[in-house]
This record gives sequence, structure tokens and C-alpha cells, in this order.
Amino acid sequence: MKLLFDTFESPIGQVILVVENQNLCFVDFEGNEHRMKQLLEKRFGQYELERVKDPCGYSSKLEAYFAGDLNAVNDISVSTGGTEFQQKVWLELRQIPTGHTRSYGEMATKLGQPTASRAVGMTNGLNPVSIVLPCHRVIGASGTLTGYAGGLSRKKWLLEHEGVNLETRHQSALF
Repeated sequence: MKLLFDTFESPIGQVILVVENQNLCFVDFEGNEHRMKQLLEKRFGQYELERVKDPCGYSSKLEAYFAGDLNAVNDISVSTGGTEFQQKVWLELRQIPTGHTRSYGEMATKLGQPTASRAVGMTNGLNPVSIVLPCHRVIGASGTLTGYAGGLSRKKWLLEHEGVNLETRHQSALF
């Protein structure tokens, strides 16, 4: 299996993206190459990475997102693999509007499984296509930032970049 990949610099570190058959199948930050290797091996078995500049224009779309065009990634075609439940969780992430957040419990309820907030959290942590499937928009029930494979400082940056007022979200969750 040959997969195309590219890297580019963002305000929060180097971004790595992998494309399979015109579909984005992996996006993450530098330092998470081990995670990338594990996810890709689990999904594809043996694979070969071929560096290609801007495969399918996806690097450009992600760079535009970081430059302020927050909707630039909305039409990127993704292929996540995973179980049926994981795919539902990951695709539901795209339903969270830019500039908004949801709790893990709210996500579980939206999926028709209100007691599955932990399963949603675990699935969120395995999201292979961060930013495009915006797992950073899912936060703790108290309004606090919890878990993000790219690190909480990046999660905070992404939310603030999208206009989320974290202080207001945290305060409103306390009442």
C-alpha cells in the first residue's frame, strides 16, 4: 500500500498529513510520528510513504485554516477506518460548528448513547484526522480542556483560533 504524505509548518508546530486514494487518512503534529505509525499499521498493515507536495491540495487547505480561513478544511474528503461506533463519533465531530464546543456527554447523547461519554472520549483520542475532524472542540463537562493527542496547549490554541472563549465556556459550565 502506497500512501502519500506531506508536512508543513503551522503556528503550533509541524503538521504531518497522509492521503490514501484521494482521502485524507491521517493528520497530526510533529512528535506524534509513533502514533501515526501505529494507526497506519493497524489500518493498512504494511505501507510505504511517498512524499508528495500538497497531495490533493489538502496541505494548502490546512495552511489556509491556520491562516484564518476556518472553513477551508470543511470539504476535505476523509477516510478514517475504525469500527462503526468510531466512525460515527469521528463524523459527528464535523457537526460541531466552528467556534463552538461540546462535552463528551453531549456528544454521546447526540449519538443516541447518553451513557457512552467515556467511549466517546476514548474514540476521540484515536481520531486519525485531527483538525479536519475537529476533536479539539470536545471538552470536559465542566468546561475544562481535557485530553488531546497533540497536547493541551495546541488544543487551547486551536479553540482560541476558532474564536472560542474558554473562560466563558468554563464559567457557564459551572452553573
